[in-house]
Amino acid sequence: MNSAPLPTRAGYQAPASSLPPRAGLGLKSEHFKQVLEQAPDLGFFEVHAENYMVAGGPFHHYLGLIRERYPLSLHGVGLSIGGEGPLDSAHLERLAALNERYQPQAFSEHLAWSSHGPVFLNDLLPLAYDKPTLQRVCEHIDQVQNRLGRSMLLENPATYLQFQRSTLDEAEFIAEVVQRSGCGLLLDVSNLYLSCINHQRDPLAYLQALPLQAVGEIHLAGFAEDRDSLGDRLLIDDHGAAVDAAVWALYRQVLQRIGPMPTLIERDNQVPAFAVLQAEAAQAEALLRAARVQP
Repeated sequence: MNSAPLPTRAGYQAPASSLPPRAGLGLKSEHFKQVLEQAPDLGFFEVHAENYMVAGGPFHHYLGLIRERYPLSLHGVGLSIGGEGPLDSAHLERLAALNERYQPQAFSEHLAWSSHGPVFLNDLLPLAYDKPTLQRVCEHIDQVQNRLGRSMLLENPATYLQFQRSTLDEAEFIAEVVQRSGCGLLLDVSNLYLSCINHQRDPLAYLQALPLQAVGEIHLAGFAEDRDSLGDRLLIDDHGAAVDAAVWALYRQVLQRIGPMPTLIERDNQVPAFAVLQAEAAQAEALLRAARVQP
């Protein structure tokens, strides 16, 4: 790339994540009372920012109590970092208010777009990986980081198609964004595996090409499986099942390369009993402990 790197701001030189290198869970409303009553031994909780963009109510009541006991990761799903239009300034202000209110140990968003003009699409849609998109994404991240006064984490996407006009591969694009914007990386191991299977890439080669030194949090989630029109495997990022064995194996590879990292178990659909999620978090915690003692 010949373009000069975008400057990073002195005001947010602190790490993009100060979460403990332990396993955490996505906080679901059906588990609020159980979390407060049982005080489970978990490293942190993560919430979707858009669920808390109201002034008050029970969600804020319970999150405030839980935030007193646990570190918090705030995860955005609607900022449309990759959108062609300008960022929604009202949405960004609501994010800033949430960050100020809860002082989370990490804030993250997706490398995707979800809006076009006044229309919001309830999906995380893919980008063309070329120089104009790279510049636009970096400018949007710079705007977010300036407004929040902190570095953010950018999540690698789950994708089902690729653009012919792309001139960079996905891992190279992400590495350029991280280097130019100064943001960190939320490494979604499930998304990495899913996208590599869908596009017939080598997951380990993709992993090696990422800026692993910038990882501040890891996500693990389940997926659904189908077949495309040619009969090939098609993995769908539905967050509705347990973490797949292949994803656990890839997660071990990640830990061997970068050591223990804050690791979230995601489950957004077909949410099971809290004990089931705790068991998956315990599985991640065991691997994190093993990574701490490896030579």
